[in-house]
Amino acid sequence: MIRCLRRAVFLAALVGLAQPALAQDRTIIVASTTSTEQSGLFGHILPAFTQATGVTVRVVALGTGQALDVGRRGDADVVFVHDRAAEDRFVADGFGGPRQHVMFNDFVLVGPAADPAGVNGLRDTPEALRRIAAARAPFVSRGDRSGTHAAELRLWQQAGVDLATGRGSWYREVGQGMGPALNTAAAQNAYVLADRGTWLAFRNRQDLRIVVEGDARLFNQYGVMLVNPQRHPHVKVADGQRFIDWLVSAEGQAAIAGYKINGEQLFFPNATQPEPVS
Repeated sequence: MIRCLRRAVFLAALVGLAQPALAQDRTIIVASTTSTEQSGLFGHILPAFTQATGVTVRVVALGTGQALDVGRRGDADVVFVHDRAAEDRFVADGFGGPRQHVMFNDFVLVGPAADPAGVNGLRDTPEALRRIAAARAPFVSRGDRSGTHAAELRLWQQAGVDLATGRGSWYREVGQGMGPALNTAAAQNAYVLADRGTWLAFRNRQDLRIVVEGDARLFNQYGVMLVNPQRHPHVKVADGQRFIDWLVSAEGQAAIAGYKINGEQLFFPNATQPEPVS
């Protein structure tokens, strides 16, 4: 009997020791895009967030469509992505929200210096894509349901190019993130649509350069949302919301604005920007 009592006390003590350790788990999972990861933004801002809050962040970097799927399954606490239409569906379907602006940058059309399609210097992206298709010049698409891929498909549609019937061997889908897509374009002297942040951080440029930029249709907005804890009760609501609140706070916005490569700012905070009137 005494031995049993001692064993029970010992086990209770172990449980008591384990509970504080579990209570101190301050790690959240953020499903985000390859552009925020591969541009180096997270490496810049997350240490500041952890220092300010004691919460660590594990980033799952995917295309926006896949990141939202992770949120739908409840495998993340927060989603931080850049495809407004897909984000609005995510909220409308009850998977998370509310959505908040965080920052923006823009897309750029990158291509070989030889510019076989003759698009360098254009500010009309659909016209540039029409010329690329007409010339059957090599074009690399991420093809991964990312925010960048969604933007590319919208631009092809605006160009009046039906990829279902009009594309050929000149158009290659790699099904990967922005870095691998840029590497493929560099290797094949191909055109590719890229977010400016990843382009600025990209080192293996070889003969590639920006050929089209400055088109208002290349605007690239990022938003953040908490995954719905009513659908997924294990979501770490307090610390997930703490991350969101920090991103849109003056401190978080300053950290985003402070991330530069060779003196050039990659992302522009706009959490306080009012929603556009539709």
